[in-house]
Amino acid sequence: METARELFWLNGYNATSVADVLEKSGVRSGSMYYHFKTKDELLLAVLEKYKELLRPALLAPVWEKISDPIERIFGLLAVYRQGILATDFGYGCPLGRLAMEIDPAMREVHAGIAANFEGWSRAVAECLEAARPRMPKVTDTMMLARFVLTVMEGGVMQSRSYRSIEPFDQCVTVLRDYFKRLLDEGSAQGMVYRGSLKT
Repeated sequence: METARELFWLNGYNATSVADVLEKSGVRSGSMYYHFKTKDELLLAVLEKYKELLRPALLAPVWEKISDPIERIFGLLAVYRQGILATDFGYGCPLGRLAMEIDPAMREVHAGIAANFEGWSRAVAECLEAARPRMPKVTDTMMLARFVLTVMEGGVMQSRSYRSIEPFDQCVTVLRDYFKRLLDEGSAQGMVYRGSLKT
């Protein structure tokens, strides 16, 4: 399953055959088919693994270094930036790649991809909830978290195509400016609220 995860990410799902997975993993076909009847079942297991790895492998290292909830979000985006540069623009979000490649008719697989996106978005939404007192009261944290996900996926995709970090950095810069405006507005609302309490 780990070999499949790596090959699906590097080469794509359609370009990776069961034979490729067996050859690289050193596993016999009988052993694989005992656990996974089809390549699609193997993919579903890979998607479950991504869900399990989200917090320990991706979020925890960032959360441990950064305490401010808003800065945690930008720390997470910085991890993707590092991945882009470390792979000389070969990096692509594995889930984003699968979402674009997999036939829409494979609904169970797309549901698994969506579940991963949902987990990522909810983790960011948790950060936003922690920062809620600093933002406007009407802020929809889940909608904003999905917007952050869109910035990440779009920035990664564009940087990969342009072979330049500039598109990713531009996307994050605009997101940073948007957050600043939200926090400024939240601060202004808080001042008005505290002023009304004194009155």
